[in-house]
Amino acid sequence: MLLCGFLLVTWQVAVHGPLAALDERWGRALAGRGPAPLAELGADLGNVPVALPVLAAAAAYAAWRGRRRRALYALVAMALVPALVVPLKVLLDRPGPLTQATGYYPSGHTATALVAYCGAALLVHRRVLLPVAAVLTAATGAGLVLRGYHWPLDVAGSLLLFGGGHLALSSTGRRRSSGRTPRR
Repeated sequence: MLLCGFLLVTWQVAVHGPLAALDERWGRALAGRGPAPLAELGADLGNVPVALPVLAAAAAYAAWRGRRRRALYALVAMALVPALVVPLKVLLDRPGPLTQATGYYPSGHTATALVAYCGAALLVHRRVLLPVAAVLTAATGAGLVLRGYHWPLDVAGSLLLFGGGHLALSSTGRRRSSGRTPRR
């Protein structure tokens, strides 16, 4: 379902469809709104020097606790961010909201925040930290749009592209009880 949403959004951006036109209208209306220092802080949460150490620390903790495979999956997911985002940026060549420069779809900062913070939460303590990771990722996306660094669909595209991987990662390693399993 997330992949279908990503393909729809990507198609609209690629052909400059009605959804992309609406996105640009909303993006122009939102750029510069809200408290600038808070929006800038949110946008900065998606920077690699901020987000990557969080994931690296969580992966080290998970490996130390014997969950090496899950730590490796999270690190591979982070390596996939530039591997998937950069070619899409080049291929689609979308201009940014406040610049004629291109290469804005999908948002690499949003993808970095999602993969790093949600990956760290899944590695350390899913129930407690996943809501925190969701807030940090949402703050990143909101900050990027409010500061005029990205269109809303740039952020949505990254969430749709990388959200599915975290759903898969969160379901691995869970124990499921079968109705046929004897209870003691």
